[in-house]
Amino acid sequence: MRNYSEITPYISELAKISSENNHIVPQMYVDHKVNRGLRDVNGNGVITGLTEISKIKAKEKLADGSEISCEGQLYYRGINIRDIVAGFLKDKRLGFEETVYLLLFSQLPNRAELERFEQELSEFRTLPTSFVRDIILKAPGKDMMNILSRSVLTLYAYDDNPDDISIANVLRQCLQLIAVFPLLSVYGYQSYQHYHMGKSLFIHLPKPGLSTAQNILHLLREDGKFTSLEAKVLDLALVLHAEHGGGNNSTFTTHVVTSSGTDTYSAIAAALGSLKGPRHGGANIKVVRMFEDMKKNINTEDRSEIANYLTRLLDKQAFDKAGLIYGMGHAVYSLSDPRADILMSCAKDLAIEKGFEKDYLLYETVAELAPEIISSKRKMYKGVSANVDFYSGLIYQMLELPCELYTPIFAIARIAGWSAHRIEEIQNAGKIIRPSYVSVNSEKEYRSLDER
Repeated sequence: MRNYSEITPYISELAKISSENNHIVPQMYVDHKVNRGLRDVNGNGVITGLTEISKIKAKEKLADGSEISCEGQLYYRGINIRDIVAGFLKDKRLGFEETVYLLLFSQLPNRAELERFEQELSEFRTLPTSFVRDIILKAPGKDMMNILSRSVLTLYAYDDNPDDISIANVLRQCLQLIAVFPLLSVYGYQSYQHYHMGKSLFIHLPKPGLSTAQNILHLLREDGKFTSLEAKVLDLALVLHAEHGGGNNSTFTTHVVTSSGTDTYSAIAAALGSLKGPRHGGANIKVVRMFEDMKKNINTEDRSEIANYLTRLLDKQAFDKAGLIYGMGHAVYSLSDPRADILMSCAKDLAIEKGFEKDYLLYETVAELAPEIISSKRKMYKGVSANVDFYSGLIYQMLELPCELYTPIFAIARIAGWSAHRIEEIQNAGKIIRPSYVSVNSEKEYRSLDER
């Protein structure tokens, strides 16, 4: 039987032919005035649509029409994320479910509406009979995002009305997916741990009355226990990852795939495929591994050694030699990422509870030193600061979450934004998204097989 994972000499030969016949070079994008990656020369995204769901503000206009960088701001349905977080923290509540409601329905729920919505999600937080056994446990995988995507696509077969794209039906499907993403993610991880890593298998049922964040911790831990601070910090991370301006890769994917008229399961699986990419959803894992390498190779209590290590990172002489300080900088934000600012304060509290004070101080030091080192080594069109991935990896580490679940947890949060954008695309677009590409190939004559 053929080994389908093997790259044979013939496949290598075909790959070489493919590479040799690729004649597109970076200068061509400039010559043809193509905004590579849908970003202009200043890093600004090309406008491809309209949205009411969220907004990022990183610049302010001056009286003369010019722009200057400002402290980063993020708005969900017009409400500043800092105010949303301050509101539920002041009330000593968890805020993810309230945030989902806001993103989906463009208004904050009152107490009765929030309780009814939380009850609806709780009732949806269950999987079809034998789904865990037949779909997750009988076909364990090594990649949690692939397991999650496969599970989402399989749920199509359990839906009696999967292709109806009326708003009510799509909303029903989205609420179900929002509710079961924690189950699909954690159960997928537990199947991997058991069948691939030889660990004991345990499966907890979700608890009615627990929030999304609380249920993640309950499902994941063998004893099902967690502290109120742990739930508070994980809930906060979910709120901050739930949506981000609409211009990110996975949300744009949601719009593109939705515009074709396809079903909800296919659209969300496509978004998951985008988020899986290390340039999008996997950055916090890189941050954690970078710090592990740093602690292994230098004295992390010596600022000069830390500065030297960061310089060597940029010079491609340390860690993965990619020339990057992971967790620093963002495509839009320059002076600050509001999500990082909020996480930083909570990370400190959790570090004290968990005995990670030294790690937190190291992160603080890197966040302080890196912008200056980057600006001295790189030609920058804007400032650079710590982004949300910089602190989320540390937080997940302190919560004892396995790195295999870092990106699925991102998905558990971002499914809220994807759902809102899918509904918005169905309501307002009406046209398939079809971009244009410039062909740079010359025309050729067809030659018969005997003449080649």
